[in-house]
Amino acid sequence: MNSNLNCSVKSLVALLLLCGGLGSALAQSPAGSAEKGKTAFVQNGCWQCHGFVGQGGSAGAKLAPDPKPIEYIQAFVRNSVGPMPKYTEKILSNQDLIDIHAYLKSIPKGPDYKSIPLLN
Repeated sequence: MNSNLNCSVKSLVALLLLCGGLGSALAQSPAGSAEKGKTAFVQNGCWQCHGFVGQGGSAGAKLAPDPKPIEYIQAFVRNSVGPMPKYTEKILSNQDLIDIHAYLKSIPKGPDYKSIPLLN
């Protein structure tokens, strides 16, 4: 029993190191380009479900403004089990994802509804 616990602890430590390494690799990646990200967003069909400015739609979640962290987006895109297809690195590179994330971050928030006279 003690050797099983020892093995489990070693496996957990290895998993944590791997996850930490992935986060570090993404954090050390070159900065994303919003312009390239917009191009990748359109070319890869993201807009079809998520809208041209990431506003979401009937088939895809709202992505912008204020997108989830890049690590979350990468994990979801690579491992989706829902209606969204998985995008492997062969289809959508890590740099493309970083660029798409930069594009989504660049989309400004809409005006507060309280500042629109017609809505008040």
